[in-house]
Parts: sequence; structure tokens; C-alpha cells
Amino acid sequence: MAYRKLSEQVQMLTNPQRSDTFVKDFKSAVREGQFEAAYMNTERFQLPKEFSRRNSDETYNRSMREMIFEATPDFEEWFDRTNRELAATRRGGSIKPSIEAFEAGLVDFKSLAAETRQKMQASYDKGHSLGKSRARGKRKVK
Repeated sequence: MAYRKLSEQVQMLTNPQRSDTFVKDFKSAVREGQFEAAYMNTERFQLPKEFSRRNSDETYNRSMREMIFEATPDFEEWFDRTNRELAATRRGGSIKPSIEAFEAGLVDFKSLAAETRQKMQASYDKGHSLGKSRARGKRKVK
């Protein structure tokens, strides 16, 4: 079997800005026993992702402990699946509705329209019931 370093595998990612998420998923897979890996205690590597500091234009990189693992067919299958997921979608946050997002199929128009309809109806009902309750209150005062 061929051994490979985690830093080499990170360089193969389609979207390097997701390298921190890939390393987190890699460590989780090792912890769960999907494949074997070991720390190389003396080595570290820089993630290609650039992190930005809040309220500043400054960016920085993080370093991670180097790991070595066997490049088995199971690992290659896991890597292909994970790489596709990281390239296609973002975790956390939602995709903002736009014409491009609808056309690309990232946002479902029908479900968003149904959600909008429900919100509008709830807002209408709330305003309607509030108006009725205030109308009843005025009658009692007179």
C-alpha cells in the first residue's frame, strides 16, 4: 500500500478554501475507524485557506499537525465523495435566493414560494386578529 501525507491530500482538494472542513472531516473519519492514520509528531503544514480577522483586511493561515495514512481504495472513495460535497455546497449559512441560485438549482423555487405564502398568510391573520381585538376594546370604552 502507498502511504500519503495529509498535506499532499489537502493540495488535491477542488476548493482549497474548504481545507479546514476537510481536515475536520478527515479526523472524524479516522476517529470513527473508516481508515487508519497516524500523527507525524514533528511536522506541521499550512492550510491553503486564508482566514480573515474581524474588522480588519488582514488575513492569516493556520497550521495543522501532519498525519500519514494509507491510500486505500476505501479512502479514495471517501475522498472523492467528500471532495464533491465540499466543492458543491457550503455547510452553515443558507444560500441567498437569487436568479442565479434558482437557475443553478441551489434553491427550490416552489418550496420558497410556499414558505413565503405561509409567512404572508400568518402576517395577515395576525394583523386581522389584532385589528379585531382593538375594535372590541373601543366598544367597551364608549
